Amino acid sequence: VQLVESGGGLVQAGGSLRLSCTASGNIASIDAMGWYRQAPGKQLELVASIFSGGHTNYADSVKGRFTISWDNAKNTVYLQMDNLKPEDTAVYFCHTVVWGYEYWGQGTQVPVSS
Repeated sequence: VQLVESGGGLVQAGGSLRLSCTASGNIASIDAMGWYRQAPGKQLELVASIFSGGHTNYADSVKGRFTISWDNAKNTVYLQMDNLKPEDTAVYFCHTVVWGYEYWGQGTQVPVSS
């Protein structure tokens, strides 16, 4: 499985950004996808996840502001980020687990200026 992210970039506080992660390879075995982030000097944090049945989970810090969605036809998972805050500044990674193996995207930077 390969995961390729896009959509990061500098944004002002209060602005919006949409991240995309396109999967290729053994994608038929993917049951869930997630977005993680790592801010400078901080640990990796699960931001949002989505399961094949549509169930979603969000970190408390992003509830009501971020939306994760999955387009099966495009093999792509999106993270719509609205009302961004400086504390959302991080490198965002796409993630999935297939047959017990973890796969990560290359990461995309999201700096949020105040």
